[in-house]
Amino acid sequence: MKISFKKIGYLFLVILGMNMVFTSCTNDLNVTPKDDDEFLAEEFYKNPDSYKQVLAKLYAGLYVGGNDGDDKGDISGIGGDFSSYLRLLFVCQEFTTDEAVIAWADGTLPTMNTQTWGPVNEFLYGTYSRSFYQISLANEFLRETTEEKLTARGVDATLKTEIAAFRAEARFLRAFDYVQLMDLFGNVPITTEADPVGIYNPVQKSRAEVFAFVEKELKDLDSSLKASRGNEYGRVDKTAAKFLLAKIYLNAKVYTGTAKNTECITACKEVIASGYSFANVPYFNLFSADNNVNGAQNEVIFPVVSDGKFIRATGAGMSFIMHASIGGSMNASDRGMDGGWQGIRTRKEFVQSFPDENGIGDKRGSFYKDGQSIDINNIGKFTDGYSVTKFINKKADGSAAQRNDIPDTDFPMFRMADVYLMYAEGVLRGGAGGDISTAVSYVNQLRTRAAATAITATDLTLDFILAERGRELFWECHRRTDLVRFDKFTGSGKLWQWKGGVKNGTGTDSYRNLMPIPATAIQANPTLKQNPGY
Repeated sequence: MKISFKKIGYLFLVILGMNMVFTSCTNDLNVTPKDDDEFLAEEFYKNPDSYKQVLAKLYAGLYVGGNDGDDKGDISGIGGDFSSYLRLLFVCQEFTTDEAVIAWADGTLPTMNTQTWGPVNEFLYGTYSRSFYQISLANEFLRETTEEKLTARGVDATLKTEIAAFRAEARFLRAFDYVQLMDLFGNVPITTEADPVGIYNPVQKSRAEVFAFVEKELKDLDSSLKASRGNEYGRVDKTAAKFLLAKIYLNAKVYTGTAKNTECITACKEVIASGYSFANVPYFNLFSADNNVNGAQNEVIFPVVSDGKFIRATGAGMSFIMHASIGGSMNASDRGMDGGWQGIRTRKEFVQSFPDENGIGDKRGSFYKDGQSIDINNIGKFTDGYSVTKFINKKADGSAAQRNDIPDTDFPMFRMADVYLMYAEGVLRGGAGGDISTAVSYVNQLRTRAAATAITATDLTLDFILAERGRELFWECHRRTDLVRFDKFTGSGKLWQWKGGVKNGTGTDSYRNLMPIPATAIQANPTLKQNPGY
């Protein structure tokens, strides 16, 4: 019987408790992996299946924090579910913007709602450390899968070929981690498998140097990642690398000071020609419990896989996003869930970016209003602010998912609709190789699926693109990056309720376009320099 990657990955998490961490990973910044003598490297790798199991851990780390989803953190000082990569990315990319706000008063979490965070912030520390922890695992896997070591272990040629693909995927996931670090924190150290094993202080690199490293890695991976759509669902291929290239090129002016819109358009065209396609299915199929099989999988280039049967992580990933967005008079069973945590809503200004808050004129406007006020007078009150009903733990036909405590809904990290919007923005920003008429046609495919009015070339402006990206991609961990690129994240050019800690919003200092390097990281590595303003 063939066992799917999805099953082997998450069975590995459950059975081994996510304890397979190597003692030689401590060189990577302030991360403190949990040691386990049972899984010393050479003993572990005597099993041919171990290579795929470690790869599964790298992917699973995007969803699950800690050990088998419990509260035993695999990063020093952070509880398991609170160190979930996807959960932390959502906190940084959404709560800091007009798209989301959370009622909870846990530690420094309220400062993320108001752009008042500082270097002592456990959520920023978690985001920073989780990324470097993932990088440390990728580096160790690459050290343990060299040609020399595989030959010494007697690994046969067939398995060597498979491991070569695993190595490429590990490098992609490492590059993905570095993109998040570059985007959020700017100047960060770069560590690879070539660095020495043991405790040392990695050298902090400039944002431009991190960009150059990631760009080189992603280009190089075109020769080693599997062909487009040639991998198991949930694993990346060449197209994912092209997508990430397009994304960093779109933001290159922010990262390096030099625009790369032509390169962005070129990468977008390669993704569009790759075999993935814009899904001609109802918009909400993309965010339902069977989005791995209901047609959405043709559009989603890189999903973070969720599975109610094999993942037992109640507060991580999609379980967090869905539980925390249910409250008030909402019936959790309508969302396919077992209850709500009365946390996340959206802000008035984002609701008003749609033509009608009931979804008339644009089906993507999915808000729960009963008993909810559009105004947020009190951030700590769940019923202040409309709830968002974008994600659902039911299949597209309305039938039940596997369980109602942990969703089956996969998170669409990369999808084709974003590529269409990146292409259009690249054209508007003066990139060569694209044209306005094609850009309009791509945007209108999105709007047709949403039952929204078609646009013309005169409608296609940068302001329109920013608003359309919100309407199409909200709660998909893009908003902060988008607002920074459009110079709307800080300052007073775009205000929303509670920006700057004031109910009607106020301008914030531009230095907050970068997050601070966490104080704990600087304590661990005194060679790190804090970002200006902090």
